[in-house]
Amino acid sequence: MPEEKKNPLETRSKIISFLRIRGPCLPIHVSRETGLSTLFAGAFLSELASDKTVKISNMKVGGSPLYFIPGQEIRLEEFSNYLPNKEKEAFSLLKEKKLLEDRKLEPAIRVALRSIKDFSIPLLLNAPEQILFWRFHSFPEEEAKLMVEKLIEAKKPEIKPEIKEIKPEIKVIKPEIKPETKLQEKPEIKIIKKEIEKPLITLKPEKASKPKEKSDFVNKVNAFLEAESIELLEEKEYKKKDYLAVIRINSDIGKIKFFLIAKDKKTITENDLTLALQKAQALKMPSFLISTGELNKKAQNYLDSYSSLVKFRRI
Repeated sequence: MPEEKKNPLETRSKIISFLRIRGPCLPIHVSRETGLSTLFAGAFLSELASDKTVKISNMKVGGSPLYFIPGQEIRLEEFSNYLPNKEKEAFSLLKEKKLLEDRKLEPAIRVALRSIKDFSIPLLLNAPEQILFWRFHSFPEEEAKLMVEKLIEAKKPEIKPEIKEIKPEIKVIKPEIKPETKLQEKPEIKIIKKEIEKPLITLKPEKASKPKEKSDFVNKVNAFLEAESIELLEEKEYKKKDYLAVIRINSDIGKIKFFLIAKDKKTITENDLTLALQKAQALKMPSFLISTGELNKKAQNYLDSYSSLVKFRRI
């Protein structure tokens, strides 16, 4: 069945059931199970993550995070071999010790523990100085706190301070008075006025820059989006004849984000579509290209081949 004809509620339910059985997995696994393209599988997973139905791992496997049902965090350990070398070393050390004191570790391990957020949980103690510990994610928090308290108690020195009472020695010094002592003349007091140096350069406050005016073409694009009930999420850049933005479009399978590229030119070429797709894929989105011009023959053939990743509208 074509992707656009599938019931989105059934697809969501099928993905959730698959994750419950399979555990943490990548969009490619969901794609194979559901028959969706990797792009649409990723779009469904993103929607489920925004609803907090599924969670996304901090670690990545082949450049993509793992998606899993809340409560399956411990199963992320099955993918620890994908961690970089130093992060893998920090993971093994923390798993073995269960609790590590940050300041006692070598710098590289300290940095690595801050990177493996799926497995290392910070525990900050104020007693009286701040001491940072790292807890392995499956090690119970209460047990970790008890362990920290024992470590702190073991460090306290049993020293009783010796207090001595010190009595100050007071000496009375009598001034020596000479009979022929004359009164000292009062010193002359001069007031010296310090000149305030004037700055060589007087800085003038910068004038607030005026917002860049939009061209007729950009206003035309905005009007088109509004007329088509397309959500404008973020404007990336706009010039006289170019416009870049992130939009969201309602579809039969739910709302989908697109990277919008608008061009004011007579003819859209294959190169225009290729660049549009590259920019969109860098942001992990499909591309939506709109223009005042028409597609040439090569561009039309390209669009037919990549219709699931690139959309085109003439305005």
